[in-house]
Amino acid sequence: MMSMGISIGDEATRAGTESFVQSELFARTFREGMTLVEETANYLDGEGRDASKQLGRDTALSYAGASMRLTTQLMQIASWLSVLRAVREGEMKIGEASDQKYRLTPTEASKVQFSSDGLPQQLVVLIDAAHQLYSRITRLDHELFVGEEAIEEKNDAAAQQRALFKA
Repeated sequence: MMSMGISIGDEATRAGTESFVQSELFARTFREGMTLVEETANYLDGEGRDASKQLGRDTALSYAGASMRLTTQLMQIASWLSVLRAVREGEMKIGEASDQKYRLTPTEASKVQFSSDGLPQQLVVLIDAAHQLYSRITRLDHELFVGEEAIEEKNDAAAQQRALFKA
């Protein structure tokens, strides 16, 4: 099976990655990510700040930790999206974007289960949205830059999308 990941010198693979960064799927993902970053920043600087002042000590500590993990995850998402946008706009070559320093990997922090007890519902919603987007982008990153040989194939929408990109 042909890989979507970058293998240096593999022009077909580079073309598949180039096709992705030029696609509407990437454009939608970029808008979704940046909108989530903006919504989160607005929440944490406004309503969330006010809500955190109303929390008890233990819940306030949980809020602080959750908001820091959320912010870190969103910064990683924004960075990854910005690198691919630079490729899309011709400011960066795919070979540069495939450098290990730009890769996303599931981190222990992204796997941390937290208790949402007492946390403001809007924060929980933002954390869930960021986690889902991070997971999706991590899979895309792996497919585009690591290769399918390390991906467990499934008969799902992502596998069908890969087949379309290959075609």
